Amino acid sequence: MSTATAEKSAPPHTPPRKSTPPPPPPPPRAHPRGDQGGEAHRTHKSCLLAGPAGGTEITVSKIVPSIVGYVKDGIVDGIIAGNASILFGEEAQKNFLHANLVAPLSRGVISHPEAARDFFRHMRSLVDPAGNASIRAVVGVPANADEDARVDIRGCATGVFERLLLIPEPFLAALGYRDDSRLNQANYVDPVTNSLFIDIGGGTSDLCLIQGYFPAREDQISIPFAGDAIDQSIHNEIERLYPNNGLSRTTIREIKEAHSYVGPIRKPTDVKVIIGGKAHTLELGEVIGRACNELIEKIYAPLTELVERASSDSVVQLLQNLIITGGGSQIRGIDTVLQKRLEDDGFEAPKVRLAGQDYKRYVAIGALKAARAARENQWQYVLD
Repeated sequence: MSTATAEKSAPPHTPPRKSTPPPPPPPPRAHPRGDQGGEAHRTHKSCLLAGPAGGTEITVSKIVPSIVGYVKDGIVDGIIAGNASILFGEEAQKNFLHANLVAPLSRGVISHPEAARDFFRHMRSLVDPAGNASIRAVVGVPANADEDARVDIRGCATGVFERLLLIPEPFLAALGYRDDSRLNQANYVDPVTNSLFIDIGGGTSDLCLIQGYFPAREDQISIPFAGDAIDQSIHNEIERLYPNNGLSRTTIREIKEAHSYVGPIRKPTDVKVIIGGKAHTLELGEVIGRACNELIEKIYAPLTELVERASSDSVVQLLQNLIITGGGSQIRGIDTVLQKRLEDDGFEAPKVRLAGQDYKRYVAIGALKAARAARENQWQYVLD
């Protein structure tokens, strides 16, 4: 699961410390529609947007690292704020010495149901601490997510949200990227009308044809190679070149985010790291370049496959609207390298664009739009 849209939330739970997770909160009181919100669960970060149904305002906007920390037994009182037994996001990361950290998601889908359910509860609590609202959630899923992945999401949402709607994440990204204020402008190219979105997240890279309707299975391709796989490749190569370096996955990810690029190898790329308490400078230009260029190889074939599936009447305009979003859109040169490769392979005047710095919020914005536009018969009940 990559993305979600949530409505309101249950009150934060702070029981006496114990090793087992807290029981589920009571179901929200039934209100007609209640408030709605948008929550984007990426493998590493979740973007939460919320607002009342039928309105346009956003009442909650937060980005939370997608991590749950279960406080270890025997921690001295006062070490953890409020003596909480479960921590979330930055609080969990900050207290990594005192908690067992669990990532609810892997490769874009739920890998730890208990942690995912706790994380859902936490996101609810950010929207409606009093726990009085009826909550509906739009959850974005990776392109081509199978039925098992959808069942897992519904299971974790049971007793947390009142109703649920699952929508492919690239479609939500297109909705969020769409500038509604410009739809009547003659020169505005609506991304929801005819575009191809490449959403490069942590666990998966999702590609999707967006042509004005809800995408069918054949309009979507998801590959299990994205940010996490690049991290793993960089980690493996650094370990080979600098054995027993002790660099954590968090440090590897920070190195990637600071220095990632595609295209010709850039040397030197000197990176300062702390190993065994001492500063060292590692030359990682080739390591980072090779790992990131592998992403280009992985997504290029699915990209051209989807382009070739488009009708002959729509494909020329489609090639003008290829949009890269997600964390992978921040890799330097990814738009120009992909565009040049398409040109070299004879595709007609392709134009590859980046979604921009606000990429973290687009899926959540789209999810909130979808929640407010959904018909009653589109929502699924997820009651106990």
